[in-house]
Amino acid sequence: MNITVKQLRAFVAVAKTRSFTEGCALVHLSQPALSVAIKNLEEELGGSLLARTTRTLSLTPEGEAFYPTAQRLLADLDEAVDEMHNRFALFRGKVAIASMPSFASNQLPLALRDFRNKYPQINMMVHDVIAEDVVDMVRSGRVEVGVSFDPGDTEDLLFNPLFDDRFIAVLPEKHPLINQEVIQWQQLLQYDFIILQRPSSVRLLVDQMLEQEGLALSPQFETHQLATIGRMVATGLGVSVVPSLCFGQMTELGAVCRPLEAPVITRQVGVITRRRYPLSTAAKELVDVLLTTY
Repeated sequence: MNITVKQLRAFVAVAKTRSFTEGCALVHLSQPALSVAIKNLEEELGGSLLARTTRTLSLTPEGEAFYPTAQRLLADLDEAVDEMHNRFALFRGKVAIASMPSFASNQLPLALRDFRNKYPQINMMVHDVIAEDVVDMVRSGRVEVGVSFDPGDTEDLLFNPLFDDRFIAVLPEKHPLINQEVIQWQQLLQYDFIILQRPSSVRLLVDQMLEQEGLALSPQFETHQLATIGRMVATGLGVSVVPSLCFGQMTELGAVCRPLEAPVITRQVGVITRRRYPLSTAAKELVDVLLTTY
């Protein structure tokens, strides 16, 4: 079956006006073109929809039955077209982003504010999950955009770097190391240590880098949340290390941050998307906002 939108519009126009002349005006077709469109529709359906006489034009019983269906089909099509126009114009829609908590709770709100100011009709869903889950959510298509550490060479993902993040020491107030401008790992490891649990990528990176330097990490406390680390350090339970993008959060929680070296541990933070899947218009704009903000 090969029914066209033109044929449906022609039939609905004539059925509504009960006049070929008025129907032509509604759909901007000549009378011959209108007649051909309805004739082709009737042939596709297998029977007459209109009962024509020299003086009157009415619908056959089949035409009466088909009329509301044709109206509904055209209304659904028009609504779908309007929806797509709105989405492409960013007047409507939604976009989901996954971000590791350290970025989600510190830097991401600024980018979301800028995006919201530009596109107030776009709804956003933020998933603040560990770095590994960010990659998995983008890879599986559950979100279009992710912000996390560089996942390395992958065939199915694209990584656009935002900045290099350096790990910093986190200390309680009045700690013996507080007056040092830069702290060395060897010094920090002498105190009770608080760190994220495995399989956190932060923990794995720290373990790997310290092993290369011949240093051993024996934490007294392990947790899943960076906010918990900040509060525990501020309470005086120990010291810790976090990505520098957590500086503001740690300070708000009452801890003190210092640069950390020997070794200096850095890792790229960036935007992750799927390589072979085009982004929606809203997601493209969100990526642009992220790349220009940082």
